[in-house]
Amino acid sequence: MTMNLTQQIIMIAMVVLGTMFTRFLPFILFPSGKPTPKYVQYLGNVLPSAVIGLLVIYCFKDVSLLYGSHGIPELIAVAVVALLHFWKRKMLLSIAGGTIVYMILVQLIF
Repeated sequence: MTMNLTQQIIMIAMVVLGTMFTRFLPFILFPSGKPTPKYVQYLGNVLPSAVIGLLVIYCFKDVSLLYGSHGIPELIAVAVVALLHFWKRKMLLSIAGGTIVYMILVQLIF
């Protein structure tokens, strides 16, 4: 089923409005003249670590230590991420390095 021109225009308008709403809402709720509420500061401090923790759990959810490669490529990739991060303190480098090592391991070795 295809959308006609009116439906396409309405769809694009809704996406634009939704994007604008999510971009402008923080500035409306927390104007620059007022101090940032304590709970928002708290969330700003704890959410990055919580998100990283959830990503680690998600990455390991299907790893089985009993069959296949026994989780060895995943553990090596995590070690590479940790070492790169402790060495250079660059998140993008750490993630990219771990991903590249993992893909090489699962495609060529395991």
